[in-house]
Amino acid sequence: MTSNDFTSVEVFCALDVGKSEHHGTALLADGRKTFDKPLPNREPQLRELFARLQRKGKVLVVVDQPASIGALPVAVARASGCEVAYLPGLSMRRLADLHPGRSKTDARDAHVIADAARTMPHLLRSVTPDETTRAELTMVLGHDDDLAGDATRISNRLRGLLTSIHPALEHVLGPRLRHPAVLALLQTFGSPAALAQAGSEEITRVLLEAAPRMRTARTTAEQVMTALAEQTVQVPGTAAAGDIVPGLAQTLAVILNRREVLEQRIAALLGAHPLAKVLTSMPGVGVRTGARILAVVGDGTAFPTAAHLASYAGLAPTTYRSGTSIRGEGPPRGGNKLLKRALFLASFASLSSPESRAYYDKKRAEGKRHNAALICLTRRRTDVLHTMLKHRTPYQPKYEQAA
Repeated sequence: MTSNDFTSVEVFCALDVGKSEHHGTALLADGRKTFDKPLPNREPQLRELFARLQRKGKVLVVVDQPASIGALPVAVARASGCEVAYLPGLSMRRLADLHPGRSKTDARDAHVIADAARTMPHLLRSVTPDETTRAELTMVLGHDDDLAGDATRISNRLRGLLTSIHPALEHVLGPRLRHPAVLALLQTFGSPAALAQAGSEEITRVLLEAAPRMRTARTTAEQVMTALAEQTVQVPGTAAAGDIVPGLAQTLAVILNRREVLEQRIAALLGAHPLAKVLTSMPGVGVRTGARILAVVGDGTAFPTAAHLASYAGLAPTTYRSGTSIRGEGPPRGGNKLLKRALFLASFASLSSPESRAYYDKKRAEGKRHNAALICLTRRRTDVLHTMLKHRTPYQPKYEQAA
């Protein structure tokens, strides 16, 4: 949305959104205040406010958060026929310094947003269906992150239990713990004694029942029996662990299945976005990494140059300089950690592509270690990503070859 879209707006309504209530401030085109009150985060009250303001002319509703706690005001405003936009948080903080006073109140923040919408509309961003997709992606990805953390925690707990009672068994099953067949085996036989009693044939049957295409089922069963034969003593706590392991294995299986379902949801949301083919055309960018980049970066218009995007992701070195006594650069410590991780993982996954491998090998030849070379590759690919988003064009290998 450009400033030309606001030429016919007569009322600028800003909402400093909150969990239970928002503070609304509405300014007319000449700067006069026509509304300045808190209102609950409820549809009837929001509709009443928008209808009241529409009697004075065309209304632009501006929020500081278009998703999460700001999702309802945005939806109601759009349904009421109002224009909708949002003011990014960084712009909001900088504009607040230009207004008198140092107080931090909802009323002051709402006034800052309304005044910015009225006088500096070029700072606003439109809340389009694309933004709705990004909001849904952010929510689903957040839940997926929680599940990933839970899966890691339970996996570590399971491996810790197996190590404490039977290290040789953990050595066989631990690295394959997230395989559905191994989890089914632990749910069925939670203790070394139960596995030994079942025998190789029964273990193979359980593995194949859970994963019919598992080619290593018989080999895995034999490895389990060999590991069980290595330890003849029973460690204290083995019986209790045998009661705990099946439950943990079942919980982990449920979480992993839920993540698979979420991945399908993420893929559907990503696929419906017009930039999906652009993002996923880049080597190393899969469903989750592409969705993460889209959720954080959007269409890229918020970043004038690739350097801005790299700085936001925490990939640009920090310069330290003061007179002649302090000069140098250090590794970046800030930035959006989720975006940085997504870009870093995508770079690692792209090492199978000739262009990325050539650039990575070039940096290694210059004496850089693996992580440093991978960071250089990630920084370079950020330039490529910015170009792709700017021109809405799929990945072209020549961009990286030109480095």
